[in-house]
Amino acid sequence: MRKIGFVIVNYNDAKTTIRLLNQLKEFKNIDSIVVVDNNSTDDSFVQLKEQENGNITIIKNSENKGYSSGMNTGAKYLIEKIGRCNIIFSNSDIIIKNAKDLNTLSSDINDEVAVASPVIEEHGNLNRGWKKTTAFTEVLLNLPYISRYFKRKKLYYKDDHYKKDKSYVDVVSGCFFMVDSEALKQVDYFDENTFLYYEELIFAKKLENINKSLVIDNRVRIIHDHSVTIDKNVKKINKYRILKSSQRYYVKEYLKANSFQMALLYITYKLSLLVLYIRCLFRR
Repeated sequence: MRKIGFVIVNYNDAKTTIRLLNQLKEFKNIDSIVVVDNNSTDDSFVQLKEQENGNITIIKNSENKGYSSGMNTGAKYLIEKIGRCNIIFSNSDIIIKNAKDLNTLSSDINDEVAVASPVIEEHGNLNRGWKKTTAFTEVLLNLPYISRYFKRKKLYYKDDHYKKDKSYVDVVSGCFFMVDSEALKQVDYFDENTFLYYEELIFAKKLENINKSLVIDNRVRIIHDHSVTIDKNVKKINKYRILKSSQRYYVKEYLKANSFQMALLYITYKLSLLVLYIRCLFRR
C-alpha cells in the first residue's frame, strides 16, 4: 500500500492540534506527520515544537497567507520527504476512531479516484459531500433563508446516494480528506488566492479539469468538533467577509461568471451582510 502522510495547519490553536497529535502518535500506518504553523501570534509554535519527533515535523510559515498556503507547505514537505503518497489534510479539531480507517481511505484512491473522504459527524449531522455549483447557484446561496432551503433540497445528495460502500460526489469537505500526491501536483496544488473557505470547491474544479473523481467512503466515519479553530480566531462578521471574498474569486475565476452574474453576486452579498449586521445587533 502507498505511504500515508498527514498535514495539519495550525493557527493559534496548539491545544487542539496537540490533542489530535496525541491520537496520531498511536497510528503506526502514518509514515510522516507535518504540522504547519501559519505564523501564530501566540506561543503555539513553541508548544508544538515540544511534540516533534522522528515521525512528527513542525514547520513555521514566516507569514499567514491562508489555509491553502499552509496545506501546500505541508504537502510539498511530505512529497520531498517520502515521495508519492496519499496525503490526509485535516483540521486540528478532528477525532479519528480507528487507525485502520486511514488504510480504507487509501485503498479507495486509484488512477480514476484522486480524493477519498469519510463520512464526517458534526454535532449530530452527517457531512458527506455535495454537488458542484454554478454562478446562479452561488447567487442563491447569498439570499437569507432561501439559501437554507436550496442547500437542503438541491445542493446535497439524498440519503440513498450513500447506500453503497463508496459514493461519487462533486465536492468533499475541506476539514478532512485524503489526496493522491501525484494528482495534487498535476493541478499545481491548492489555489492560494483565497485566504479561507472555498478551497474544496476550487480543488474539485481543478480535479474535474484533469478527469479525476472524488468519493465518500461510507464505511469510514470521523468526528469534526466543528469550528473550534475558526470561531476561536475570527469574529463572525469578519469571517463572513472572508467567506464571501473567496466566493467571488471562485465564481469569477473558476465558474467564469459574466459581469451581470458578478453584479448579482455582489448585490446579494451586500444584502446578506446587512441581514447579518442586524442579527448581530439584536443579539447583543
